[in-house]
Amino acid sequence: MNITIIGTGYVGLVSGACFSEFGFNVTCIDKDKNKIDSLKEGVIPIYEPSLEDLVKKNMTAKRLSFSTNLCDVFKDSNAIFIAVGTPTNLNNNKADLKYIYDVIREIADLIELNDNPKLLVTKSTVPVGTGKEIESYILNYRTELKVGKHFEVASNPEFLREGSAIEDFMRPDRVICGVESAFAKSILQTLYRPLNLRETPILFSKRETAELIKYASNGFLATKITFINEMADICEKVGADVQEVAKGIGLDGRIGSKFLHPGPGFGGSCFPKDTRALAEIGKEFKARTKLIETVINVNEARKINMVKKIKKAIGVLDKKTISILGLTFKPNTDDVRESPSLVIVPELLKLTKNINVYDPAGMPNAKKMIEFKGVTWKENTFSCIANTDALVIITEWNEFRALDLNKVKEALNEPIIIDLRNIYKHDLMVEAGIKYISVGRGSI
Repeated sequence: MNITIIGTGYVGLVSGACFSEFGFNVTCIDKDKNKIDSLKEGVIPIYEPSLEDLVKKNMTAKRLSFSTNLCDVFKDSNAIFIAVGTPTNLNNNKADLKYIYDVIREIADLIELNDNPKLLVTKSTVPVGTGKEIESYILNYRTELKVGKHFEVASNPEFLREGSAIEDFMRPDRVICGVESAFAKSILQTLYRPLNLRETPILFSKRETAELIKYASNGFLATKITFINEMADICEKVGADVQEVAKGIGLDGRIGSKFLHPGPGFGGSCFPKDTRALAEIGKEFKARTKLIETVINVNEARKINMVKKIKKAIGVLDKKTISILGLTFKPNTDDVRESPSLVIVPELLKLTKNINVYDPAGMPNAKKMIEFKGVTWKENTFSCIANTDALVIITEWNEFRALDLNKVKEALNEPIIIDLRNIYKHDLMVEAGIKYISVGRGSI
């Protein structure tokens, strides 16, 4: 079985490496020659634990290769996965499919009338109905082609968490396949057969169902995060502990404990754009998702409220120096896209020009972003903290979880820590003589 994956971003590269680990022959295609040249040298453009080793292993085994030229591998491909970006269209908040259709035109030009049918699989997150629209687009673009005879379109949305992507691909909770024929189902069954050993549920459905499952999943998880953040606000008013609340409700099997961790709001490449796109899908089909619309608004306000929390904890900021640990939207990734830090740091810069920042993996990406213009970049945790008036933790990287608190106290001008991820216990901070402000566990 030969697989072609178009797009070597996060989803495409991880999927390609994992499919090749299953034993399939995989070629990853990208128009960015510099990226492809780097990948051929074993240089990975993203930070993802264990990905570099997996890529090099399967390149050495001749199961994984990289190219800029789709036509070289198209004829022998049994399945072509489309894994290009679908960013938010800033004009209407819908998913922008321009990269999808750039790929579709290239594929349509390569389909041969006397060849076996090609299965085109959307791995990218796309609005409901996109599979059907792709079919229509190809039929209009090349009127001599026929669905079933020359090509088919399936949906196979990804559910990869950054920082745990390889584990999620190899040991998924489920695999979703939207198909319209036995031919498409057969190919996807073959590709995911290696997961049968673990009895992974593989759900086959209509394309529209598969496309909506992706948005519904992310929408629901974003809602859980927003819910526990609002409970944290109540906890601060009434003197309750949000972590105990989360544990108490999470023990209910109908609710579950995952994604009930309070913090500065959700971010990343998926939840923000997917909730916006889901809200727009609801509006388009006159079935408004008012709950999701509220989740979006509450999450945006959440980031500003964290700035207010910091200001209240420290006081007048104009002559203060603040140290910030963590810029990425979550640990174990270098992804800063839509991270709460992109709002919190610029807002703090309006109040003080003296901000030190450090992130274990995200600084190369963050340094390219205008939102961080004016900060002082530091190379490690304690150089960041040294001689500052307060420490703010935005991302819960492992290396921030067990800091020497006596050393932290000595480094700070004033012993103040604002922990937006609740990675420390209040009693431990009191014992160390540190003023400690967390989320949903105190009066601030």
